[in-house]
Amino acid sequence: ICSGAVTQQCCSPLVLQAAVNAGQSSVLASLFFSFCIGLKDYALYIGALFPMSGGWPGGQACLPAAQMALELVNNRSDILPDYELELIYYDSMCDPGEATKILYDLLYTDPIKIVLMPGCSSVSTLVAEAARMWNLIVFSYGSSSPALSNRQRFPTFFRTHPSATLHNPTRVHLFQKWNWTKIATIQQTTEVFTSTLDDLEQRVKEAGIEISVRQSFLTDPAVAVKNLKRQDARIIVGLFYETEARKVFCEVYKEKLYGKKYVWFLIGWYADNWFKIKDPAINCSVEDMTEAVEGHVTTEIVMLNPEIVRGVSNLTSAEFVAQLTSRLGGKNPEETGGFQEAPLAYDAVWALALALNKTVTPLHAKGKRLEDFNYNNKDITKEIYRALNTSSFEGVSGHVVFDAQGSRMAWTLIEQLQGHRFSDLCVSHRPLSILCAGAGPPADHTRVIEKFRFLSQKLFISVSVFAGLGILLGIMCLTFNIYNSNVRYIQNSQPYLNNITAVGCVLALAAIFPLGIDGQHVKESQFPVVCQFRLWLLGLGFSLAYGSMFTKIWWVHTVFTKKDEKKDRRKHLEPWKLYTTVGVLVAVDVLSLMIWQIVDPLHITVEKFTKEAPKGDVDELIQPQLQHCSSKKMNTWLGVVYGYKGLLLLLGIFLAYETKSISTEKINDHRAVGMAIYNVAVLCMITAPVTMILSSQQDASFAFASLAIIFSAYITLVVLFVPKMRRLITRGEWQSEQQDTLTTRLSVNNNDEEKSRQLERENRELQKIIQEKEERVTELRNQLAEREALRSRRRPSCQNQNQNHSSLPPPSKQAEPPGYMAGSDQAVLPPSFSNSSNLYQGESKLSRNHCHNSRLPLLYK
Repeated sequence: ICSGAVTQQCCSPLVLQAAVNAGQSSVLASLFFSFCIGLKDYALYIGALFPMSGGWPGGQACLPAAQMALELVNNRSDILPDYELELIYYDSMCDPGEATKILYDLLYTDPIKIVLMPGCSSVSTLVAEAARMWNLIVFSYGSSSPALSNRQRFPTFFRTHPSATLHNPTRVHLFQKWNWTKIATIQQTTEVFTSTLDDLEQRVKEAGIEISVRQSFLTDPAVAVKNLKRQDARIIVGLFYETEARKVFCEVYKEKLYGKKYVWFLIGWYADNWFKIKDPAINCSVEDMTEAVEGHVTTEIVMLNPEIVRGVSNLTSAEFVAQLTSRLGGKNPEETGGFQEAPLAYDAVWALALALNKTVTPLHAKGKRLEDFNYNNKDITKEIYRALNTSSFEGVSGHVVFDAQGSRMAWTLIEQLQGHRFSDLCVSHRPLSILCAGAGPPADHTRVIEKFRFLSQKLFISVSVFAGLGILLGIMCLTFNIYNSNVRYIQNSQPYLNNITAVGCVLALAAIFPLGIDGQHVKESQFPVVCQFRLWLLGLGFSLAYGSMFTKIWWVHTVFTKKDEKKDRRKHLEPWKLYTTVGVLVAVDVLSLMIWQIVDPLHITVEKFTKEAPKGDVDELIQPQLQHCSSKKMNTWLGVVYGYKGLLLLLGIFLAYETKSISTEKINDHRAVGMAIYNVAVLCMITAPVTMILSSQQDASFAFASLAIIFSAYITLVVLFVPKMRRLITRGEWQSEQQDTLTTRLSVNNNDEEKSRQLERENRELQKIIQEKEERVTELRNQLAEREALRSRRRPSCQNQNQNHSSLPPPSKQAEPPGYMAGSDQAVLPPSFSNSSNLYQGESKLSRNHCHNSRLPLLYK
């Protein structure tokens, strides 16, 4: 009857008398009277909100702890001797909406509450912001939101649970201790965690640490966890309530975002076995959750005094835990929500009692008492605020003292789940053991090892050997050409142009060496010089070698395709014109290269390839890189150079085809030049685009380009110089220009000699034909004579007739046979035609006597 009533009303004489009149025994009346004598005069009421369920069911252990403290306080005669503290509590379910309804009932339902005591941060935010309108002190035992430290917004708020930002300096210290420069965060979208993360972000920024990934979620963390996995998060700070933590780590298990490569930092005020609690909201087994949370690190304030000290309640921390465990009635402490925070709730009640006790004397001096408190009395609220602000005592959670923002100042405990049990790592920055013992701390990200791709040395040496042999061949050809420059056959091949070709081949072959030099051979600062050598050697080598051959074929085509100037072709082959043409081609290349290097010089660029994972379970990736010689507008310059060179190559092919059947004395090797142009053009037009495509494959690109240069140079040198060497060696044509002139003085030039020899061959062939015809004519005459004799014997009459006809005058003049010249006698004809005249005479006789006309066609044949 009297348990919830005001003491004065319950133990008044009228009540006692009523009890006696009701027929109660004298013994019972005596006991009831004794109880009333033991009761205090006034009751002070505390309105409390204990979350028995929800995101943090801390009320399951904090309520029994608070009740333990109230019993001890009320039994102390030196603390509030005239007052008794009463606790009126409700289940807030850690829900601000439910807390709003409860707050309304507390404020507008008697009795008047002198202090409000919420638990969760979200509930405390609502209660503390509204309580100042009723001049109420708000004292929390489980709120960690940094936003509650705002004195302008929450002027009457205190808490025994430190601000969550108290963990951030400890976290930053650990990050620095283990040389982590990148972290990731995932948070539940509530004010307490958002403000905590904002403070952490500011602190890590000052420490030079980067938050590379920041994810948040409201109810479903699946997408946020996948993003952490995709962005290679390794050191992850998680800020969420216990119920959401189970959802998060179920997704962590599915994404395999756990193990020795990862470190999770969680809040330490969860139940010790929070991951083993069955939750219908997740579809992971206890074994899955246990595997996923292994090795995670928690940061939490020291909620239980590690020292054996008896505080204001005359209990040590061990005795408090024993009594609380007994009060839970056999429940497993690890499965009881708020068991870790229970010492804070216990010390919160003691802090309120001590502060209220401290206000009795100052209020009495002002003529006021605690029982006079109402929601409009600011003076009593100020006295309570002043007393709490100066509180300092030893509690079961350690030394209790508040800062200017009303937050508890405490040590920080860092624990790690190792082998299904939490092990202390350090307390207040004093190391107890090392993180990830035996293996060292994991990396804060996948370590990327930059590794340059270099040219295969075997390939470089092999190609260099061929290039060196080619250079020796070019020098031999150049020496041969210079030494035999006085030989007419060599002179007729324009030896100076051939010398330029040999020099160009040597330069092109020399360009292979800088093409194969990379960062393996020279320093990075020297690499641009190598780039310049590549460009200039290859450019000048092409210009000299191909330019000299192009000049030859150009002038052959120019001279021998002009119909109106065929009679005077020699004057177009002056050597200075040939050298001028080569000079123009080389000057164009030199000028273009100079402009390129002045406007947009070559420099080193690094091409990065897809990261590669090495063999084995190594927490690192290899980043292949390749050095290139490039410029800002490399493609533009290459387009200009390739376009100009390509036109020259195509024109060279056309001119070589057009002049393939021309024979000339002054450039007697133009057919060999045309063959060399064909090979060089085909190789260049294939190599240029292929090397651009294969630029990312250093070995293939170098092999293709260098082999194209080697084949072009070798073919050019062999085609142009080897036939000359062979001719001079086999024919012995080593005489000088003066000696050769004495032996050929009767000939005007080699061209006339060739024509004379050709006419002689034709004369011999004609004489042979005439001889064959004469033999045939003689044979026919013999046959004709035999037949005439035969006819004369058979037909005498015809013989007489033939005699008559023989006395006739000679026939009239007919058309002369071929080769006959008027006014000349038979002696003028060649000897081979002497018998032919007799043949024509015989034919005329036969035609006049009309005998055997059928034989005439045979005679004419």
